[in-house]
Amino acid sequence: MRRQHHWEKVYRTSDETQVSWYQADPEISLRLVEAACSDREARILDAGGGTSRLVDRLLERGYRHVGVLDVSGAAIEIAQKRLGERAIEVEWFVSDVIGFHTLHPWDVWHDRAVFHFLDSESDRLDYRASISSALAAGGQLVIGTFGPEGPERCSGLDVTRYSADRLADELGDEFELLHEELVDHSTPGGAIQQFLFCRFLRK
Repeated sequence: MRRQHHWEKVYRTSDETQVSWYQADPEISLRLVEAACSDREARILDAGGGTSRLVDRLLERGYRHVGVLDVSGAAIEIAQKRLGERAIEVEWFVSDVIGFHTLHPWDVWHDRAVFHFLDSESDRLDYRASISSALAAGGQLVIGTFGPEGPERCSGLDVTRYSADRLADELGDEFELLHEELVDHSTPGGAIQQFLFCRFLRK
């Protein structure tokens, strides 16, 4: 409830193109999702997708089974309005990632917005449980977090910064690291934030 209240307030009071995490073109996420699974019939879930343009780009690339999960109903409404008639092609979930239940497995789980905000071990364990129940065996996890030199706070909240090794340790032996890269994200305000992007195989 605390997370939901925070993010509802953010999306109902902020211009979504001016928040620090805004990307007009989520090029890195798209590239890594395509590397994880090129099959356009695959099921791709953007966890913590909010108002991200990743769903737009996946539909444009021909992916037919895309889902967006976010704790904020306001964020989902903004994304649906932006997509217009194409919104019916997407599965939408207003839910906390922790405790998320799905009726079918997903081939790719993408997260650029959630994991680095989980500041307790219990939340991180619950997040792993959500992935384990939702991601198909042999599926892939594409995850972006703040890197070792990234900010210590975002949207008024403390965050955790990760190296690839630390992230792999958090996810455990169930996941095999396939790819890692550090990138600089330029915020709408002109600040530079270091992100770590990794791609993992669920064994």
